[in-house]
Amino acid sequence: MLSPYGMEIVESCLTCKLRAERTFCDLPPAALQAFEGIKHATAYPRAAVLFVQGQLPRGIFVLCKGSVKLAISSPSGRTVIVKLAEPGEVLGLSATISGKPYEVTAETIDPCQVNFVKRDDFLRFLKDDVEARFKVAGQLSEKYHNACKEVRWLGLSHSAAEKLAKLLLEWSSKSRQSAKAGPRLKLRLTHEEIAQMIGLSRETVTRVFADFRKQRLIQQNGSTLVIPDRVALKSLMTANRPRPS
Repeated sequence: MLSPYGMEIVESCLTCKLRAERTFCDLPPAALQAFEGIKHATAYPRAAVLFVQGQLPRGIFVLCKGSVKLAISSPSGRTVIVKLAEPGEVLGLSATISGKPYEVTAETIDPCQVNFVKRDDFLRFLKDDVEARFKVAGQLSEKYHNACKEVRWLGLSHSAAEKLAKLLLEWSSKSRQSAKAGPRLKLRLTHEEIAQMIGLSRETVTRVFADFRKQRLIQQNGSTLVIPDRVALKSLMTANRPRPS
């Protein structure tokens, strides 16, 4: 079935062909049947807010299709995008389990299908199924690991070029598109949003993109970006680091 946003909706988890590729979704038949009975499938347009930082948890959001940006804002209005969530991820998981407010704001960056489960139903589901508890533990463990990795590379990067190079390489490694010139990816964030991901100003991100184009490290046509030489771009991540004595 197609949604109003031109996206094919997967109405049942039981028939989803992508389920085996996703950690949380690959549940045993009995658990999957129980989950099917408590989830509510919804299609969202681009720029829809699923939940807001500081809001008491209503439940979890399993991302089926599309991408969602997770952002933290300070009282002064500064925003940091901590992650771009991809299909198969469970959003609002730690808040739903702990009962504490959502730590981030979740906003779609393109049309998405999301399966929502109310908090009480989800906690009851976990109580009744051991396999589901292991899946949740795996997601929380991966979330912690990724948070440590992001803090490490952001804190230890020595230049703006290094930060942007790493982000583009990470995105290109996940892209399934390629061109003769190299890996191709579609930029779904503005320069302002990219700056919010890597701790830079928008002006700096725009300048570094221009430098990369001049050095032929990237080719760009609108929002489509091609990386002709991943090795050359990767060299920026180590060029400015001090050598061990």
